[in-house]
Amino acid sequence: MKLSNSKLTGEAALLLVTLLWGATFVIIKEALNDASPLLFVGARFSIAAILFIPIIYKSRKTITKQALLPAMFLGVLLFLSFVIQTFGLQYTTATKSGFLTGSLVVMIPFFQLLIIKRKPTKGAIIGSMLVFVGILLLSSGGESLIAFFEDLGNNFNVGDFLTLVCAVIFALHVVFLDVFTKKYDYKFLVFMQLFITAVLSVVSAVIFNGIGITSYKFNLSANLIVAILYTSIFATLINTVLQTKFQKAVSPAKAGIIYSFEPIFAAIFAFIILDERISFIGIIGCCLIFAGLIVSEIYDSFFNINGKQNLQS
Repeated sequence: MKLSNSKLTGEAALLLVTLLWGATFVIIKEALNDASPLLFVGARFSIAAILFIPIIYKSRKTITKQALLPAMFLGVLLFLSFVIQTFGLQYTTATKSGFLTGSLVVMIPFFQLLIIKRKPTKGAIIGSMLVFVGILLLSSGGESLIAFFEDLGNNFNVGDFLTLVCAVIFALHVVFLDVFTKKYDYKFLVFMQLFITAVLSVVSAVIFNGIGITSYKFNLSANLIVAILYTSIFATLINTVLQTKFQKAVSPAKAGIIYSFEPIFAAIFAFIILDERISFIGIIGCCLIFAGLIVSEIYDSFFNINGKQNLQS
């Protein structure tokens, strides 16, 4: 099997993005004891945007009016995904949130077909299904799948609905990012996503506090400082740059499969830092996620569209 250098670099970059995202689970969990969600997101993206100003200033000549609306649209999608997921977590469990958010992996191929008229490959479809089952097993927390689905079905609440909406927006962001990064300078797209998410988060915090939905909380503790520095520099600035620059070399469906490694990395960091153990059924789920990535990578290289083995691979 042969991979082009650009595709291999793109997949490696997205895997690094997912690794950095996975570490935020433990860090943000502790930080939210000292800061309200919207203010934390606002601080995180504000610092990232400020740090990116020198880079966008040097590239100002590449900015075009045509890129403004697409960049703003990506920023709004990114903001909505963060805010809706945050509010959803207030009303649902982390287990159900992980499963419902992970369902984006099966949404992306359909959005890819609908929006950019590109049919996902058989390998991507099969890989996505394997990953979805893997996320289900990993999210079950060691309980029986029957009990997991009973809990999901009998106790489906507003938090679960919001998390499902969040997954839809995440999937749309992945697909539209593939579209726009092939047309416009990625640096401008990065800056606008950071800037818009920062501004809308702060404005939303003020509005929601005013109408009594949320309250201000921002105690500048050591945990909060570490969390803001890590998430703003690594999980936000570096990740947004990597995702925006390199995802165009990877199909949206494949990108979704790679992003689905986030719960695996989160479980690894939780084990290392918090000594949280993963169940046997969770380990099987991790193996299926790995299998989904491998299948999506090699299936279409070994079998052509007629189902015959490609011996040159």
